[in-house]
Amino acid sequence: MRLTLASKPPVVHGTVARRPAAKVRAAASVDTPSGEDKKQGLRVSMVSLGCPKNTVDGEVLLGDLYRNGFTITDASEEADAIVINTCGFVEDAKDESIETIIQAARMKEDGKVKRVVVTGCLAQRYSEELAAQLPEADLVMGFEKYGNLSSSLRSILDAPPQVDMDEYQQRSRVQVGDATVAFRPEWDRHRLTPRHTAYLRVAEGCSHACTFCAIPGFRGKFRSKPWQAVLEEAKHLVSTGVVELNLIAEDTNQYGMDRRDGKGLAQLLQELGKLEGLKWMRLLYCYPSYFSEELIDEIATNPKVCKYIDIPLQHISNLTLLAMNRPPQAHTVTLLHKLRERIPDLALRTTFISGFPGESEADHRELVTFCENFRFQRMGCFQYSEEDGTPAAELPEQLEPEVRESRRDELVSLQQRVGEAWAKTLVGREIEVLVDGHTEDGEIFGRTQWDAPDIDPIVFLAAPEEGLPALEVGQMRRCRVVGTSIFDLEAVPVA
Repeated sequence: MRLTLASKPPVVHGTVARRPAAKVRAAASVDTPSGEDKKQGLRVSMVSLGCPKNTVDGEVLLGDLYRNGFTITDASEEADAIVINTCGFVEDAKDESIETIIQAARMKEDGKVKRVVVTGCLAQRYSEELAAQLPEADLVMGFEKYGNLSSSLRSILDAPPQVDMDEYQQRSRVQVGDATVAFRPEWDRHRLTPRHTAYLRVAEGCSHACTFCAIPGFRGKFRSKPWQAVLEEAKHLVSTGVVELNLIAEDTNQYGMDRRDGKGLAQLLQELGKLEGLKWMRLLYCYPSYFSEELIDEIATNPKVCKYIDIPLQHISNLTLLAMNRPPQAHTVTLLHKLRERIPDLALRTTFISGFPGESEADHRELVTFCENFRFQRMGCFQYSEEDGTPAAELPEQLEPEVRESRRDELVSLQQRVGEAWAKTLVGREIEVLVDGHTEDGEIFGRTQWDAPDIDPIVFLAAPEEGLPALEVGQMRRCRVVGTSIFDLEAVPVA
């Protein structure tokens, strides 16, 4: 399976396929849905691709299957069915999803699995095309029909041998429905993350009209999860051992703005901060337009909110931002400086798109210069890809793939130098580290408050000195940074 800078590494049952150089094996979650242990039933394996929102979808689906008598297994070759939870965000992610489906189809041909199921954004967005071009897929299912997965999967697994499967499948092989769907309960899930960390979805969908993005078309309109449902889910997760909640949505900081009850993200962070046992809350996928003074103050003063904000900016040149239908440069720059001034020790993460249609060399140089001067602690870059049905795909000034790639590589190279330099500034400091797991070589590693799971650097931890407690996964430990390994830190526990 290909890992690229433009897509999140795949997650397979809690084992994170991270940067090959780090050889990281995360501590797998053992959290299972409520209820008595089920007897050994039909076995299902899942490959979950794409963003954390897709991971939550996968966890909820596996929870449904478990409660309906299926056995969840990490070993795909021992499963009766394999579910490919696909990503359809950009071209690289779509290619990875299709490649994974084809790999599963080969396993089916070899008799290692009986059925292949395709879920996720690619299934929602291209259901008919997938069904036509990949006949090996026994079931293609979109968001609205997720509640049917257990019954539909059981029907094709339990079908008598004499049944004509071609005719049998065609009756219900493609099940998709609308993109804007109501929230299902998400607390009783089969977790794919380590036990001590979890994603908490606070909203779904997007109502913006960025010209490069197809997400509103297959994830639906923006809608906040009900206040009480978020709190109950958070309480359940913390009660099962979660010490870190990573808040996610398409536009996380827009939470509550589609309601009129005065309960937005600032109020939510305040309420979640009261949960005993919760140590960290992290904000991912924030939009530049929704940072109220109240929210900034809450991030700055709430000790449980990580001083880390993920704000995908996409570009900084006004001409390119205008073509993207994004907030203008002046607004963004003012916000970034305000966040740094008001929130002590803040690490900002962002992503940019290189090679957008019409992006001139001057536009690109302006972005490079801005990144050199502002020095984001964390930054990634996507190579632009034409997405079906988006206005940008119809623009006449499409750049050559080589230009898009070279501009992306320049930004990535720049950020590697910035990230390495920032890591060195932390040497000698004492910081809190969340112990995450073990590398394949047996080294213990963790993360700082400035590192989101799966995408940011890690901290390699030495054994504690005599007299100090041993390191255990899920612990929060005070450590002193003693060195760096490119972007990663090396630290020793001091308490």
